[in-house]
Amino acid sequence: MSPALNLVGALVKWFALAFLFPTAVAVGYGEPWWPFVVPGLAVAAFGVGLERVTSGKERVGAREGYLVVALVWLLVAVFGALPYLLSGEEQLASPVDALFESMSGFTTTGSSVLTDIPALDNSLLMWRQFTQWVGGLGIVVLALAVLPRLRVGGRQALFRAESPGPELETLSSTIRNTARRFVWLYLGLTVAEVVVLAAFAWTGVDGAMTSFDAVAHAFSTIPTGGFSPRGRSIEEFGAATQWALVVFMALGGTSFALLYLGIARRKPGAFLRDEEFRVYVALMVVASLVVGLELASAGIASGEAAVRESVFNTVSLVTTTGYANADFNLWTGLTTYVLVGAIFVSASAGSTSGGIKLVRHLVIAKLIRREIRQTVHPELVLPIRVSGSPIDEQALRAIVVFAFLYVGIATAAALAVMADSAAVGVPVSPFQAIAAVGTNLGNVGPGFGFAGPMGSFDPFGDVSKCVLIAVMWLGRLEIVPILVLLSRSYWRN
Repeated sequence: MSPALNLVGALVKWFALAFLFPTAVAVGYGEPWWPFVVPGLAVAAFGVGLERVTSGKERVGAREGYLVVALVWLLVAVFGALPYLLSGEEQLASPVDALFESMSGFTTTGSSVLTDIPALDNSLLMWRQFTQWVGGLGIVVLALAVLPRLRVGGRQALFRAESPGPELETLSSTIRNTARRFVWLYLGLTVAEVVVLAAFAWTGVDGAMTSFDAVAHAFSTIPTGGFSPRGRSIEEFGAATQWALVVFMALGGTSFALLYLGIARRKPGAFLRDEEFRVYVALMVVASLVVGLELASAGIASGEAAVRESVFNTVSLVTTTGYANADFNLWTGLTTYVLVGAIFVSASAGSTSGGIKLVRHLVIAKLIRREIRQTVHPELVLPIRVSGSPIDEQALRAIVVFAFLYVGIATAAALAVMADSAAVGVPVSPFQAIAAVGTNLGNVGPGFGFAGPMGSFDPFGDVSKCVLIAVMWLGRLEIVPILVLLSRSYWRN
């Protein structure tokens, strides 16, 4: 596995550059800068050292790719936790809590163990936001270049058109080519959001918005992360800011391959031709309508506020962003079921969102319909198509298996959280345990109960937090690469 470790070292060493940004912020605000410099040096030394004692990264292919993606994401989260530990911040003094916050950031989950977010230094707050932006950029590369090559969950068929290069291209060259193709789009969307939000601050449209907030929220919206430097998420901001965030969340939940085709190549008709995108928009519209009508009928909100709260929180959870402009934890049972359903449905594949991905639900629905029709007419040959492109049977099996694995892992993790919570005396209902696991496995963020949108995961015991850290990691890598590493056959030559 020397080639795989060689590539891991080569990739991880560049992560050291990420610590320069919070260091500059710390210097600018007159805050301690060494909690960022020390981890940056440690990352650089580790990456360079690992690269030098191994060799062969140019020969890395699909088999070694499983180990590369699993290790890189884990190491980045571990090193990313060091600033929290070195900062002396009491809320993150525990290694488990620091790793939870870091893994949540780099997987763009948005769950948090913090109970007083504004108490953090500005540099630490910005590092927390920046981890989501860095993670989101990695996710775009992972989703559009790496996972299709590893044949994870049927992606080899769903994204063959978007994956650059020939099938036998090495993993390292795939990453380079994909980064060149999509990094400017990712940067462009981020800059656009910064400009829009900053304009609201400069013109007085939103008196609660600041330049710091504009940058911080752009860092967590495009990657559909959901972290906010404010204690109550987006609730403090005005209507204009909230509607702008709805647009950028929806863009973050759209396939970057589709955005690249529709925006960068100026082919807007691609959006209408894409079947997943049409279902994605329809889902957000219908779910928002149901939630909005329920809010109005229950007297929770009315008029524009009811529309805005329903649309904002529905889009936030469908796209797995996790922002909230109201405490939906206090809403009715119907809204709760709709929002929990949104957590498990997710947004577009090839986006920065987490979860099962909408296209897999679409394929499974078509597969069920085909089975019903072939039960009545066994002689029918009915290929499954998405946006006119056929999905081969091997990919169909992979999609179904992925869905079963997802549900199975969610169930097992929820049972583990319930058992640990009972052992340490934390009151957690079965529904709250399922919501906590679902929101972390799907990289969404807020749960229900004390872990709701205005709450924290801090009351959970350390074992439960470790389970949730694991499911964040599993969910972000779409489960299969980790399970492959656990199989005995993988390690046989």
